[in-house]
Amino acid sequence: MKNWSGNIEYRPAEIARPSSISELQKVVADSSNVRAYGSGHSFNTLADTDGTLIAFSEFDKNIEIDSSKMLVRVPAGVRYGEVAPKLHANGFALRNMGSLPHITVVGATSTGTHGSGVGNKNLSGSIAEIELITATGDAITLDQSELPAARVALGSIGIIHHLTLDIVPTYDVAQTVYFDLPFVQLISNLDAILSAGYSVSVLSMWGDEFVDQVWVKSKIGTNPVLTQNEWFGAKLATRKSNPIREADSAAATEQFGLPGPWFERLPHFKLDFTPSFGEELQTEYFIDRKDAPAALNAIYKIREELSELIMVCEMRTVAQDENWLSEAYGRETFVFHFTWRPNIPAVEKLLLKIEASLEPFKARPHWGKVFTNNAFDFSSLYPKFNSFLTYRGTYDPSRKFVNKLLETWGF
Repeated sequence: MKNWSGNIEYRPAEIARPSSISELQKVVADSSNVRAYGSGHSFNTLADTDGTLIAFSEFDKNIEIDSSKMLVRVPAGVRYGEVAPKLHANGFALRNMGSLPHITVVGATSTGTHGSGVGNKNLSGSIAEIELITATGDAITLDQSELPAARVALGSIGIIHHLTLDIVPTYDVAQTVYFDLPFVQLISNLDAILSAGYSVSVLSMWGDEFVDQVWVKSKIGTNPVLTQNEWFGAKLATRKSNPIREADSAAATEQFGLPGPWFERLPHFKLDFTPSFGEELQTEYFIDRKDAPAALNAIYKIREELSELIMVCEMRTVAQDENWLSEAYGRETFVFHFTWRPNIPAVEKLLLKIEASLEPFKARPHWGKVFTNNAFDFSSLYPKFNSFLTYRGTYDPSRKFVNKLLETWGF
């Protein structure tokens, strides 16, 4: 059993596929070590265990919309690409989505996965309620006072079987792509560029003094749709593009400023196609947005060393939140997301240089991506890290939900 990109092979003693909450309770209660598997869109062993691995392929898939309270209840194992069309058909939407609709709601939120936008929190910010199974097999619902600690918990306090998310009225988005933004213009006009739409992605191969692409997603009625032929020195795209230049453009969501439903524009990739490129590695680092110009220049200095391995680097923004282990906790955030060719030894060697370049900016790595495990002191990067460990221990004193990777991170 492997993850979606093929770089991780899971080796549990047992795989359980419960079809109900009661079956899930029994599996958890009877297991000495247990973790949950979502869509496999993790690039490290965060979901792995030498005990029982729970897969939700047979679990109830019923999505419940409460229009009076503006909430949707989503079961574990359900992907964003399955929730979104149902919400839209009923006149509702999520505030944000990641670049991939293929990821499960529970897995994405539990690791602090995000979309983009200076006003948009990461996906965990929409969680209104968490239902999970504790180490003793009890089914509980966490109240509002616990959500800042529990929204991004890496599966370490229990096995989540349902999440309830805040929803909003449905809306349309138009997507415009620009090519070849001069790097000097990006540095000089960074805030204006990142704030040009509801969601903005800057994509670079770091091969020269130009940023390869800028994807601007405008919310109809809120943001003006960009139509000018030249924008900060970049040229309006007249052909459809994929974030990864060498990949099939048919897999990308619609462009050219054509309005469409939010869930068909906020992601970069269509649900029916291979997400991103397929066989790849991914790394992601989160810094304070005020440090972005200096951090961009730091990466620019080592750009030639990236060229043989990089498929694309995507840079985005995430609004700050109060969730203890969220990568955007307590600071407006700028994100470097690297997609690499699947050469694990070479990538790991290169990460040492990137992490050294970003160390002055107190970069936080994405919990589900590839990074150098011994390069980060999470208790210094996350003000609430030790408080989280204490909180976690109240639910799992026997460490049933802690695997080897979490141990290396201080769990």
